[in-house]
Amino acid sequence: MPSHHRHDRPASPADAQAQRGEAAAVAWSAPTRTGAAAGATTTLDALPLPDRPGARLSGSCDLDTRQDLKAALGAVVRIPGPVVHLDLSAVAFLDPAAVAALVGASAALRGEGRRLLLHDPPYSLRKVVEMFPDECAALEVAA
Repeated sequence: MPSHHRHDRPASPADAQAQRGEAAAVAWSAPTRTGAAAGATTTLDALPLPDRPGARLSGSCDLDTRQDLKAALGAVVRIPGPVVHLDLSAVAFLDPAAVAALVGASAALRGEGRRLLLHDPPYSLRKVVEMFPDECAALEVAA
């Protein structure tokens, strides 16, 4: 997982506005029911980053929020720019399927000559990467 990165800024205020507009499509909150406890909810929220192209995820990425993560990553890969940032600092947990979805999103952007740069990944992502380094080679984490 390379740790080199640069902060890409939009070329103009108009470009910045367009990127924020595209990123706004990422924002939503989708509570889903968990089977573990009656009445418990697990949510995954995605909001656009205010200062660069990308999004901030918060919540948990697991079986209960898998469809929400898929939708969020679908919107994230459509955000324009050579580097798309994904802030994971508020993500409590990523299961292996969620890590695989991140790998897929990163690979999709690389196929377009772009990058997905992950910021502040949770411990669970780091452990999956340690266990499956070859499968997770497409992931790039900011230093």
